[in-house]
Amino acid sequence: MVQGSVVRIQERSSTPCGRYNREPQAAPSPFTGEGRGGGGFKVTDSSIPPPPNLPPQGGEECLPYSESSDKFHDECGVYGIWNASDAAAHTALGLHALQHRGQEGAGIVSVDGEQFHSHRALGLVGDHFNSESVIGKLKGTAAIGHNRYSTTGEPHLRNVQPFFAELAFGGFAVAHNGNLTNALTLKKDLIARGSLFSSTSDTEVIVHLVARSKAGAMHDRIVDALKQIEGAYSLVMLTQHALIGVRDAHGVRPLVLGRLGESYVLASETCALDIMGARFERDIEPGEMVVIDQDGLKSHFPLADAPRRFCIFEYVYFARPDSLVEHKNVYEMRKAIGAELARESGVAADVVVPVPDSGVPAALGYAAASNLPFELGIIRNHYVGRTFIEPSDQVRHLGVKLKHNANIASIAGKRVVLVDDSIVRGTTSKKIVAMVREAGAKEIHMRIASPPTTHSCFYGVDTPERSQLMAARYNTAEMAELIGVDSLAFVSLDGLHRAMGEAGRNADNPRYCDACFSGDYPIKLTDFDSAA
Repeated sequence: MVQGSVVRIQERSSTPCGRYNREPQAAPSPFTGEGRGGGGFKVTDSSIPPPPNLPPQGGEECLPYSESSDKFHDECGVYGIWNASDAAAHTALGLHALQHRGQEGAGIVSVDGEQFHSHRALGLVGDHFNSESVIGKLKGTAAIGHNRYSTTGEPHLRNVQPFFAELAFGGFAVAHNGNLTNALTLKKDLIARGSLFSSTSDTEVIVHLVARSKAGAMHDRIVDALKQIEGAYSLVMLTQHALIGVRDAHGVRPLVLGRLGESYVLASETCALDIMGARFERDIEPGEMVVIDQDGLKSHFPLADAPRRFCIFEYVYFARPDSLVEHKNVYEMRKAIGAELARESGVAADVVVPVPDSGVPAALGYAAASNLPFELGIIRNHYVGRTFIEPSDQVRHLGVKLKHNANIASIAGKRVVLVDDSIVRGTTSKKIVAMVREAGAKEIHMRIASPPTTHSCFYGVDTPERSQLMAARYNTAEMAELIGVDSLAFVSLDGLHRAMGEAGRNADNPRYCDACFSGDYPIKLTDFDSAA
């Protein structure tokens, strides 16, 4: 927690999944087109325009109100299935369940034993994978899929995964959740040696490394590539003869294994298994590579051992509440964080109100631990989508009510504990607090179910520049004044780890990656350090 005077900080520009800090000019890539025969690739996405509900160039700045710009966002969700007669349909369902992990675009690559088939598009899964005309073209008994999160600026189809390439051993497709911290360094070297890139995604680096590997077998080529990349990643890969899943050595990003009859399933979260009745088997372990083929599943550990550092923000915000992540139910963990928050910073109040939807479980935990009534004092409109209203100053001022509205009967004249999952820039919090105040709240005490977010993430999360993070610029008292609350408190870093079942945060060997709160980055930041 930043205390005292305003802290002057050095900016760190994060590089979430699919972007670079400084991008070399993209060139035409050999990894496009149509092939026939062994490993051939059928392109079906080359002419799909962005759907009309996506923002024009300039991104969130063109919207009258955007809560999404004041939240952290996980960049991707991945899914893969092997030995299923309707593999593409199952993959589309899995991506539906993982829609919260990415809304910019979605893609599926399938293989029928001889030919690969692809469909990628900008927009939501349901906008493009909802008809037999699309699913029917994605033939085969194996498939992988990917959801990508939209950042500011114009989305590009070229960055939508899975990526596909024709390699020496046949077709190869890959989908990636996370971020490679040495991608720019590797990309510069690959370009110098003649590689051509068609996207601005770090994932394409993996394709080139596999393509240029001197190893013989497919398995060995992938291992060779994995030993050159750094960062946080969960990968699903597809060849003519195998489905492969990999987690980085620290296990920062999630990946689970399931079974659906005789089929194997890989997914970012267990909610993608539940939607089709698949049975959760286990988490893919940090540093593990599973190869699934006609002979079953084989497990390999090709990477050097490293301390386990799963992303703790998955429990705070990213993962769906009904998912089981690293053997823990996300909903229960969020309630436990709320209870810890109540124990650390309880306050005399009349009612506990969540900022929906992400603040609900923590508010329930806070209310139970503090013996206060829980009320839905803010009602969320789930059907807003994006708006075409011109962003005049008046509309910008009213924009928060497009998504949230105060339930006056629950908060008027009362001392309100307002619970949210995090504060990033603080713009949304300020608008929410003003709305609750206007609805007649006597007092507003804001409680945040995460520590102050003081650092950017470099491991696959879309975060602002550090200079835009409110907690990196102001102490808690200053933040409270700026947001307009009577009091403000965050759960402590030790309290967050206690909620996860730990005795507290072990500073010498933390159980989780909490770099956005602590500045303790477990994986070296090669690209950032070389550019500094």
